[in-house]
Amino acid sequence: MSETRKLAAILVSDVVGYSRLAGADEDRILARLRTLRSDLIDPTIAVHHGRIVKRTGDGSIIEFRSVVDAVRCAIELQNAMIERNAEVAPDKRIEFRIGIHLGDVVEESDGDLMGDGVNIAARLEGIAKPGTICLSEDAYRQVSGRLEMEVTDLGATQLKNIDRPIRAYSLQVGVPAKPKPATSANPSEPKRRSRLALFGAAIAALLFLVAAAAWYFLAANRPASIATKAPAEAARLSIVVLPFANLSGDPGQDYLADALTDELTTALARIRDSFVIARNTAMTFKGKPIDAKAIGKDLSVRYVLEGSVQQSGDRMRVNAQLIDAGSGAHLWAEQFDTPRADLLQTQDAIVARLANTLNFQLIYAEGARVNRTPAANRDAEDLALQCSAGMWKAGPIGKEADAAFALCEQALAIDPNNVRALTALGNKFWFPAALGLSSDPKGDFERADELESKALALDPNDTWAHSLKGWILLAHGRNEEAVAEFERALTLDASFADADVGLGFDYMRLGEFDKSFEYFDKAIRASPHDPWLAHFYGGKAFANFGLKNYDQSIEWARRAIAINPNIANMHLNLVAALALTDHDAEAREALQRYLALPSTGPLKTIAACKAYLESQHWLPREVGERTYDGLRKAGMPEGEAKTN
Repeated sequence: MSETRKLAAILVSDVVGYSRLAGADEDRILARLRTLRSDLIDPTIAVHHGRIVKRTGDGSIIEFRSVVDAVRCAIELQNAMIERNAEVAPDKRIEFRIGIHLGDVVEESDGDLMGDGVNIAARLEGIAKPGTICLSEDAYRQVSGRLEMEVTDLGATQLKNIDRPIRAYSLQVGVPAKPKPATSANPSEPKRRSRLALFGAAIAALLFLVAAAAWYFLAANRPASIATKAPAEAARLSIVVLPFANLSGDPGQDYLADALTDELTTALARIRDSFVIARNTAMTFKGKPIDAKAIGKDLSVRYVLEGSVQQSGDRMRVNAQLIDAGSGAHLWAEQFDTPRADLLQTQDAIVARLANTLNFQLIYAEGARVNRTPAANRDAEDLALQCSAGMWKAGPIGKEADAAFALCEQALAIDPNNVRALTALGNKFWFPAALGLSSDPKGDFERADELESKALALDPNDTWAHSLKGWILLAHGRNEEAVAEFERALTLDASFADADVGLGFDYMRLGEFDKSFEYFDKAIRASPHDPWLAHFYGGKAFANFGLKNYDQSIEWARRAIAINPNIANMHLNLVAALALTDHDAEAREALQRYLALPSTGPLKTIAACKAYLESQHWLPREVGERTYDGLRKAGMPEGEAKTN
C-alpha cells in the first residue's frame, strides 16, 4: 500500500460522557448527534477547509490545511454548543472535548492518517475538559498571537502511550483573557511574548460573537434585527457576503442568486487569513433592507459584499460592490455581463472573476486602513498586509516596491514566522533575478527560495507560496517540479490566476504552445483586472511568437506594453516580431524605446539577451534563435556575453 508523509494539523474530538448519555436514551442521543453533524459540525468543518478522515463512533479525526483553520473551526463549534446547551439540563447536554496538534503524519492510499501527529492529538483530546480545546505547544505556537480568550498553560504533560512529555495549553472557549499588565519593551524577552503584547486582533472573541449571533437568529427563528451593543474589534479581512438580490422579477430564479452567494462565500474563505461569515447567518438578511454599517457592527466584520443578478432574455448581468462597513463607503464595484447558455460554466466564471478581484481589493483596503493607523499600533500582520498592498500596486521593482518590501522586513523583525510577509518578500529577490536585472541572480534566487520554503513549512497550504515556488523552479528549468507546484496551488484554489499563468509559461517553455494558451486564457478570464495582467498578455505574445503567428504576437505584446511599459521582455518580443514581419522602421523604433527603458538593465546586446534567456530557460532553443535573428535585423549590437 502506497503512503505519503507530510505535516498536518489534526483535530480529534469526542462527546463527553457518551456512554452515559446513550445508556439513558440511545435513540434520542443518536438523533441529536446526526442533527448536529448535518446542521453544524460538517458545514463548519467544510467552511474551514477540513477533511474528515474518519468517524470514531461519537467522535471524529479531522485534517486541516493549517492550525489556524483547525482552531477557528474548534472555537466556532464549541461556541455553537454553548448556545445550544443554554436551555438543556446539565445531565442531558452534548459537550465536546477537542485536541489539536501540528505534527508529522502518514497518509495511506485510502486517505487514512496514521502516526504521532494523530496519536498526540487523540491524547490531547483525552485530557481536555468538557467544552475546551487542548493544543500541543507546536499547535499553540501558530495561533498564540491570535487568541484573546483564557488560556491555561498545562506545562509538560505525560500523555498515555506517548514516550515524551508534550507541553499543552487549554483554551477556555467563551471566557475572555485576563487583562495583561503593561510592560515596557525589552529586547531580551522572547519574541512570542512580545507578539502577544502587540497583537490586538481578537480572532477568538470575534468568532464567539459571530457564532452567538448566528444561533440567535437561527435557533430562535428571530428576524435579522440589528443589535445596538458595541462590537468587538473586527478581524482583518473579515467580510460577509450578503444574499445577492434577484432582480429578474421571477422568484423561480432565486436559486441562481443564492448559488452565487454560496460560491462566493466559499471562494473568499480561501483567501489567506480571511474571516468570512457563514452562509447560514448571511442568509438571514435575505430580502431585508439593512444598512451595511449596522451589519458590520452586528457581525463584527470590516467589509460587506452585496450584489444582484438580473436576467434579460439569454443574457445575465451580475453586479457586485464591496463596502467598508465602518464608514459605509463603496470601495469597489464591478458589472459582469454574460450569455446564460451554459449556466454552470457562467457561474464558475463569475465566481472566479469576482473572487480574484476581491482578493486584491481586500488587501488594498486593509493596506489603506493600516496606513491611517498610528505606527505604534502596527503589528506584524498589519505591516505584512500593507507590504502586500504596496507591492501589488507598484509592482515588484522600483522605489515604491522597495518601500513596500521594507514593511515586510519590519513585519519579520517582529514575527519571523509571518507567512504573508515571507511570501511577499520572496518577490523582492525572485523578480529582478528572473528579469535579468539582478547583480547576483544566483544569490537572489536562493534567498527567494529560502523565504518561500519557510512559508510552506509554516503553512503547507499557502497558495501564493506554492505558486512562487513554481516560478522559482521554472527559472531553473525544473519544469516538472514547477508544474507540480502550480497544480498544487490550483488544487487549493481552482481560480488562482497566478498559477494558471505559471503553467502557461511552463508549457510554452516545453514547446507546447497550444496548451499554454489554455492556461493564459483561463487566467485572463478569471482575473481580467489583475495587477499583473500585462504578464498574462505577455505570455500570449510569447506563445504566438513560438507558433510564428507574428501578427498576433505583435498585438498581444502591444497590449501588454500599454498596461505596463516597463516589462523589458515584452519589448524584446515586439522588436523581434516586427523585424521578422519586415516592419523594419517600426522594429528600429521599438528597439530604441527598449534600450531607453530603466528596466533594460544590462540586456542591451544580443549576446547579453541570449545569455539571459538561456540561463532562465525562457524559450525553446529554436524560438530563441528566431528571437535573436529578429533583434539582429532590427539593429541590436552583437556584443559579448559576460561570465559571472
